Formats: sequence, C-alpha cells, structure tokens
Amino acid sequence: MEHMQESPWYESFFGHDYLEMYEESLTAERTAAEVQGIVNLLGLSPGARLLDLACGHGRHAILLAKLGYEVTGYDLSEIFLRRAQADAEAQGVNVRWVRGDMRRLSFAAEFDAVINVFTAFGYFADPEEDRQVLRGICAALRPGGRFLLETMHRDGLISRFRRQDFEKTANGTFVLHERQWDPARDLLTDQITLIRPDGTRKNYTTAIRLYSLTELIALLKACGMEPESWYGGLNGSPLQLESRRLAIVSRRGD
Repeated sequence: MEHMQESPWYESFFGHDYLEMYEESLTAERTAAEVQGIVNLLGLSPGARLLDLACGHGRHAILLAKLGYEVTGYDLSEIFLRRAQADAEAQGVNVRWVRGDMRRLSFAAEFDAVINVFTAFGYFADPEEDRQVLRGICAALRPGGRFLLETMHRDGLISRFRRQDFEKTANGTFVLHERQWDPARDLLTDQITLIRPDGTRKNYTTAIRLYSLTELIALLKACGMEPESWYGGLNGSPLQLESRRLAIVSRRGD
C-alpha cells in the first residue's frame, strides 16, 4: 500500500506535468469560447472588476483583460503564475497576479464578479474548508456582485464513470488514470501515472469532493450568496442529467 502524500496533492500537481497533460486540449479557440460564455453568463459591464480565483496559467484572465475588464488572477502555483505573467507581458496585457491560498482570501467588496472555473473547487480534506472559500468569495464581492462556479456535473458523472483509462500527450508521454469514487464522502480520487518515452515514471494522486446542484445551492446560500441560474456548462446550455459540466451563477445580497 502506498504511503500517504506528505503535502496536499494540489500543492504539487499544478505545474509543468499538468501543462503537458492538458495544454494540447486547451486551444485558443476553446478558451475564447469559454471566455465568451463567462461574459454572457455574468452579464459583465464594460470595465468590470473581476477576480479569477484559481486562475491557473492565466488563459481566461489574460483574454478577459484583453476585452477591457480589470482582472486579478489568484492562484497557489508559483509555476502557473510565472507562466501567466510571462504570457500577459508577451501579449501586452495588464493583469494583477496574486499568489495565495483560496481559503484565506483577504479582499473586501472589491469585485463586480468572481469566477472559479475548470473544476477548481472541492480540493480540501475538510468540507468546512470549501465553505471557507465561499465565504471569502462572498466577502470579496461588492453588494450585488456575481459569482460563477463551473465544475464537473456530479449527477452526470455517475453513468459515464470510468475506473481506468489513458491518453498520450504530444510529447509521447502516456498518462494512465486509475479512479475511485467514495460515495459516502462523494470523493473522486485519481491515481495518475505519467510514463515518459524514456521509461521514467511520475505519480500523482488528486482528490476532489463532488457536490450535486442541490448541495451547491444550499452551500452557496449558507455562505451569503443567492443562486440565480444554472447551466450545463459555460456555453449556457440547459442543465440535463447527462450534462458533463455544471455552471451556477449566484449573487451577493445588497
């Protein structure tokens, strides 16, 4: 049996290997479509102040800034933030980059909108820590400000759950997935093995707590926000049982 990781999985997972695994699928066209969905779902006014929470390497934040929004990108990964800053500078875009833990946000009524997209919620061992995140988001919003959460659709995952699969990156690395779902805690774990062309291996384990729409509505209300609408993704499609993604828009009370 493998030893438990000494540090939380999210402290080491989001780096160069992650980019190798996902970057090929994160095309400019996909990002542009997602950003257009974000703008539409939030009804953003020109020049709105926006917090991209768990911004990763900045693909949404940079494009939103290009569209004229005042963007702050917030993430824990130094590797991602360095990449984001370099990309923003190369494109002549101004974004405020902040490194920090999403459980300890210190903003006060600063933003017109907050986004947390691409399955960046439910990372922590204790569910109370997810509530900490949402309370911090609520505090960061101005009264009437909106929050967009986009993640996996938990109820749609049941019918297509795959315990094992693999893919191959453009660099020739095989990425093997071995997943487990703990229904008592709604915890989805994924043991990921990267096998390089030279035969060397790297292992990661991720663990994400899944929430149903019903649970998210209750959670958001408990943390000071009022859920207004929900969709089957950033494209604004109707949420259906088979939807892969869930996007939910909430408003902070006045």
